[in-house]
Amino acid sequence: MEKKEKVFADGFMFKRNENAPEFVIGRMSLKCDEAVQFMRDHHKNGWVNLNIMQAKSGSYYVELDTFEPKPQSANEPQSAKNVTTNVKPAEELPF
Repeated sequence: MEKKEKVFADGFMFKRNENAPEFVIGRMSLKCDEAVQFMRDHHKNGWVNLNIMQAKSGSYYVELDTFEPKPQSANEPQSAKNVTTNVKPAEELPF
């Protein structure tokens, strides 16, 4: 598997406050000029997907998500979303 080079998201910063309540995950800051330019440079169909990662040092960083699913060929099995699940016949439904 080919390992892609990391693309750090310019203008995006994530910080975790260890003293914050448990339901607060962290704080995201955007430097407008850099973030807007980064989004213009890296969008696909109007979207930019980012991952919040934790470095070995423990600090956080924001990285461009470069995942692209492989195109499915005609001889591969259908994806799970196209598979019919066990559905009860209408006469067995409670309504």
